[in-house]
Amino acid sequence: MIWRLVIGLICAVSYVAAAATDATAQRRPAEFDRTITGNDPFARFFGFNGGSPIARTTVSFAENHRPGTIVIKTRERRLYLVLGNGQALRYGIGVGRDGFGWSGVKRVSAKREWPDWTPPAQMLKRRPDLPRHMAGGPDNPLGARALYLGSSLYRIHGSNEPETIGQAVSSGCFRLTNADVIDLYERVPVGATVIVQ
Repeated sequence: MIWRLVIGLICAVSYVAAAATDATAQRRPAEFDRTITGNDPFARFFGFNGGSPIARTTVSFAENHRPGTIVIKTRERRLYLVLGNGQALRYGIGVGRDGFGWSGVKRVSAKREWPDWTPPAQMLKRRPDLPRHMAGGPDNPLGARALYLGSSLYRIHGSNEPETIGQAVSSGCFRLTNADVIDLYERVPVGATVIVQ
């Protein structure tokens, strides 16, 4: 009888410790960031550094837009952050699959680090297997950062699936690797213009 009590107590303590560890992990985005941006030597050794199949690079950009403007060229599957002086920072992105592409002009209305995800009703109709809500973290499909586009359901966000960068796979959002979205997030203020072509 005593042994059962001791074993039960050990199991209960282990469960509480595991739950506390999960809760603490959800409150530690900086630790997630270290792994994603390649500043964690252990993660870098095993290849978990958020590398994109399409390298971020500075390029010539002849279009005349104010510095800080984001120009998304969906056919190219590239996002350009206008730097000025005929240059832009080019990122590889994943775009909307057939039937989910769009164009227009929006503004960045909000920014979130490790955002929670609540699939919209339209998505739940197509995919009833999806969770109704998912807390932010490394497994969340919105990834490390999200830039919300006006009052629309669309976002520029990270991804825990770097292999989808350069593909047409989303429901209309634009996805970058987590390392690239962290870089973009730091450079773009709320209110920035986003031109989707």
